[in-house]
Amino acid sequence: MSHNYTQTTSQIGIQPYDVYQPNGNTQSELNGRLHSSKDQFNSQSKNSESKNSESKNAPAVQEPTQRPLTVASAIATMMEALGVSSAFGVNGGAMAGIWGALSNSLLRVLNFRHEAGAAFAATEAYFATGRPTVVFTTAGPGITNALTGLFAARGEGAKVILLSACTSSPQRGRWAIQETSTETLPTEGIFTSGALFNYATTVESAAQLPQIFRKLALGLSQPGAFVAHLSVPTAVQTSPVDDLDVFQGIDYSSLATPSQETIVKCAQLLSEGPFAIWVGFGARDAAEEIRQLAELTGAPVMCSPRGKGIFPEDHPQFVGVTGLGGHGSVFTYLQQQPPLRTLVLGTRLSEPTSFWSPALVPPGGFVHVDIDPTVPGVAYSKAETFAVQSDIKAFVKALLEHEHLLASSAVTAFWLPRPERQEIGPDSDSSVRPEILMDAIQKVIVEGSDAIVVAECGNSFLWTTHLLKFPNPNRYRISTGVGAMGHAVAGVVGAAAARHGKAVAIVGDGAMLMNNEISTAVKYQIPAVWIILNDARYNMSHQGMGMLGLTGADATIPQADFTMIARGMGAEGIRINKESDLISALEQAMAATGPIVIDVVIDAERRAPSKGRNAGLASQGVKSTPAQKTELHISFPQASFPNV
Repeated sequence: MSHNYTQTTSQIGIQPYDVYQPNGNTQSELNGRLHSSKDQFNSQSKNSESKNSESKNAPAVQEPTQRPLTVASAIATMMEALGVSSAFGVNGGAMAGIWGALSNSLLRVLNFRHEAGAAFAATEAYFATGRPTVVFTTAGPGITNALTGLFAARGEGAKVILLSACTSSPQRGRWAIQETSTETLPTEGIFTSGALFNYATTVESAAQLPQIFRKLALGLSQPGAFVAHLSVPTAVQTSPVDDLDVFQGIDYSSLATPSQETIVKCAQLLSEGPFAIWVGFGARDAAEEIRQLAELTGAPVMCSPRGKGIFPEDHPQFVGVTGLGGHGSVFTYLQQQPPLRTLVLGTRLSEPTSFWSPALVPPGGFVHVDIDPTVPGVAYSKAETFAVQSDIKAFVKALLEHEHLLASSAVTAFWLPRPERQEIGPDSDSSVRPEILMDAIQKVIVEGSDAIVVAECGNSFLWTTHLLKFPNPNRYRISTGVGAMGHAVAGVVGAAAARHGKAVAIVGDGAMLMNNEISTAVKYQIPAVWIILNDARYNMSHQGMGMLGLTGADATIPQADFTMIARGMGAEGIRINKESDLISALEQAMAATGPIVIDVVIDAERRAPSKGRNAGLASQGVKSTPAQKTELHISFPQASFPNV
């Protein structure tokens, strides 16, 4: 059955990015549901026996059958109790029990076309609502297909639970279909906790469920990423659950906050001279407090690519984005009005954020605040760093209480550089220039709607980060750590489905050909929008190779007609060849109630703002190579190829 999400009012995600906090009664509620189900089954059985004994000669009446509680249905109920509302995956025979239980639970189950797409969608659904999500897969390739998306979920800081199937113990080592055991897959890292999964286990018995539930609840309540994996053998999924021990709840609601002494020390350090504020994705819940701090002190603000919109990009104190796709205005500010220190809030200062450039280190170093105590001091190990472990919102609130100290550092800048904008000439008669496309997206989508914008890696990342301006947090999503192609093209479906509204993906043609979920969006009538920068190239690689002086590599691909692909799957499609058609096409896309693809043939020769990335590669030893043309003689058997 199709669901029209544009006509549904969401009951979740009113406060984006809220961390779900399981309460102390969660396990009791879970057990109540489980025992209620069993009691109902037993009551119906007794009533049925009584009726049969009293009226043996009465006509037989078919009554609904209440199935006994199984491990799979108990797990589905556990997911409900943990605050999960959506499950994304691909079905399969080995996980029929779990799939059936999820489909008959309160969770909304969306069947995808590829497990990686399901995992990307689950990741973006989490960020759209703040609620944990489920990915479900069958055994073997179902699990391995999902790993890239789950790798991204961990790197991005999402909360996602993978429910998978594995081979039952009597069949292990006997060449079972899609066998999933130590005979076929490594146990470490996939079925155990490690770099990929914060928590992973194989459910061999119903007796494990109370402890599993406790660990999931604890993990979901902690700040930062939590990616878990429960693998359930096929036979165990349908095994009965007799009883579950009552789990007494634990208070998980505390957040890491610094001591008063630490706050005073930070205020004193920042009051010693002018300072800048560097905002990252981890500060997305503290937008209002950061704005208050900036306006109180006059501190210039810069942000990481994932931090766009946390501090309004149209604010006069905003000097630009750092790192990949960033602005030269940041360096202009640091050179002309260097701060004594920089207050770093919720960013790892990773390569996509800083390229580890020493020009970004002020004379007095950093006051670096992060919820993860292992982050400060890593990216810039030689810089003087005062490290603070804290929730960003709690820290800035506490810092603002020392207004008398902070006010002494307030400076009035006569002039702050603004993010640069390249002057563009009149409409082009040839292909669409990406800068003009971004201007149209800014007007119609960023300023004209509340849609979430998800940008793909590659040149899509560069153009959107550099040219789009967001005045609010939680509107712009990109992946900087993993940067997997296909993340945005599939993730947009999860974002739109979770928020019951528009989400827009800005993607390249290479990513769109790699992994899209148009068919999934059509099935559920999810109002996702894909805007494709169609240049018949992996253009970040093509342009980057040229800028680095590397020759001989081929990054071109045959140009695809994505409108035909979209229509073939049942979605709307519009192809744009002229800049004058952009606004009307985007307006049509935002008015559509179902999925729609906007295929924009762009000028492939327009260079994306990638100088920082190329400089970073050069610093790691990537050097130009002289052009060498070598003829390669290969003999092919004669064959007849059809015209395609």
